[in-house]
Amino acid sequence: MLRDVTLDVSEGEFVAILGASGCGKSTLLRILAGLETADAGEVLIGDRRVDALPPKARDLAMVFQSYALYPYMTVGQNIALPLEMRRMSAIQRIPVLGRIWSGAARQAIAADVAAVAAPLGLAPLLARKPAQLSGGQRQRVALARAMVRSPAAFLMDEPLSNLDARLRAEARAEIVALTRRLGVTTLYVTHDQGEAMAMADRVAVMQAGRVLQLAPPQELYDEPASLEVARFIGSPPMNALPAHVGEDGAVMVGDVRLPWLSPARGPVMLGVRPEGWVPAGHGIPGVIALIEHLGAETLCHLEGGAVLRLAPDAARGMLAGQALRLAVRKAVLFGPDGRRLPLQAALREAALG
Repeated sequence: MLRDVTLDVSEGEFVAILGASGCGKSTLLRILAGLETADAGEVLIGDRRVDALPPKARDLAMVFQSYALYPYMTVGQNIALPLEMRRMSAIQRIPVLGRIWSGAARQAIAADVAAVAAPLGLAPLLARKPAQLSGGQRQRVALARAMVRSPAAFLMDEPLSNLDARLRAEARAEIVALTRRLGVTTLYVTHDQGEAMAMADRVAVMQAGRVLQLAPPQELYDEPASLEVARFIGSPPMNALPAHVGEDGAVMVGDVRLPWLSPARGPVMLGVRPEGWVPAGHGIPGVIALIEHLGAETLCHLEGGAVLRLAPDAARGMLAGQALRLAVRKAVLFGPDGRRLPLQAALREAALG
């Protein structure tokens, strides 16, 4: 169930709709496509209201998680189908066009198919049937079929979820490059935050039928609008530490004074990304419970659940059970209702941690 969802997407923009299973992201996409009907509200494409129009009248191309390819058609025929359907519709309206259907029109369709197939690596596969393709190749055919007719917008519902990690990374780069080149508005549903953050101009984070925040990827990461968003975005997610704002506006974690002031007073939560704090001589105390060496980075899991991200050299010599102090270099503050609060740098004489 969707609850008071408002989503305004600019022409040519790539917006990812991100959320866990059951949050309503696919329902939202299906309402836009006309496959489901909303109980209230409007759907507009440009300045045209379309919520009363059938799917075929909305000029939207949808790509599903399932490939939905016709098994008896070749790859080329599957890709060409939207163009042929459009041409056949035109012939029915204007019978004289039927005389050029087997000539110039068919050549134009073949050229369009070739143009979209090449960058997706499908040119050598145009004569094959879907049963002769891998899962990744089938998904690329479904993408090509959606892209070939240059619709008003692409609606993509978890299109890469059936691909392995390597193919997924390749395919997402291809999708972004093609949509940029075509300049077509794209709404892309995914549960994979890495995919959303890498591909989209803006990301809409959904939870329980609501859009929690719609913002560029870096803004979502650095300035989450709420504790819900902060805990959802990032891997590992943002650490949330109980804190307190005194009468002088100073932000305190226990008896440690941090280098920020806030107009709030009383109990708050301090949000710190794993890379937002560093070991120091003075600061917030912690004890290492577990160390993960991941090659390019090292994650130190602290007792209580917080996580510290370090470069491998900075983590060298650290051991489980070791006590340390952490200076906070970058943070976000949240109120008792979970919403982000203003936070400003204090004077430099306030000790860092």
